[in-house]
Amino acid sequence: MKFSRRILAVALPLLLAACVPQTVRVKGDAALLGQQQAREHQLADANHWTLQGQLGVSDGHGGGGSGSLTWTQDGDHYDFVVRAPITGKSLFRLSGGPDGALLEGMDGGPLHGSDAEELMQRAVGWHVPLHDLRAWVLGLRADSGPAELSFGADRLPSLLQQDGWTVDYRRWDAAHQPPLPKVVFAGKPPYSVRLSVESWQFN
Repeated sequence: MKFSRRILAVALPLLLAACVPQTVRVKGDAALLGQQQAREHQLADANHWTLQGQLGVSDGHGGGGSGSLTWTQDGDHYDFVVRAPITGKSLFRLSGGPDGALLEGMDGGPLHGSDAEELMQRAVGWHVPLHDLRAWVLGLRADSGPAELSFGADRLPSLLQQDGWTVDYRRWDAAHQPPLPKVVFAGKPPYSVRLSVESWQFN
């Protein structure tokens, strides 16, 4: 059960990791914030996509794990699948939508919940802001409350602080227009997670 919880924790906090300051980081002025608003407008209807990448997580107390992640977003429905990298056989899945959530791969069989956040709290004791993560993983501010942004030399978001979480965008994929996050750290102590995105696919 302890191993299961470690691997599951890798998959689902998604963007909650410790931040290390970058060489260049400036507060958003009117021009930078306007550019970010334009990005957010372009991606406002991006509700059908698949992200593939690698995750590593630490709970700040010597526990943690890593695995490969496939996150599919289909409107209000989501499907997170994480696989352990060594055997390639251990698989954990969180799926669902407005009608509820299903967690598979835990000891004791599948678990059902009214929503993903409630299910994660019950299963592993984490408060995971999944609604916000859906925006943060795209490099956007969530609609849940005020957010503070800082920008890097590339004029893209470098640091996002919202709802007590800190999201540190380390690298962007400029092959996409608008650009999308490539390497992300984020955190809310004691938890830290690193996400390295290998590919984005939009439907």
